[in-house]
Amino acid sequence: MNVLDVVSIGALILLVVILLVLVMQALRLREIWQMLLGCQKNARLASIWELENKELRSALRAEKEHVEQLKGKVVILQALVPAV
Repeated sequence: MNVLDVVSIGALILLVVILLVLVMQALRLREIWQMLLGCQKNARLASIWELENKELRSALRAEKEHVEQLKGKVVILQALVPAV
């Protein structure tokens, strides 16, 4: 083996190491990408739930107002009905 062979083998080993590092980075990047997609999905679901909660709170508020109106009508009707 001459010097050129040693340099060539060294360069080949270095290229293999670089390839391994790139593969590891690609796998890590894929993992990060999957995590990002999961976060995006969770954010979308959170937005939907927030909207649903807002609608439910609004409906509950309307129901409470309706109950108060009905209670007022019951009081008026009880006042109109003679006590037995």
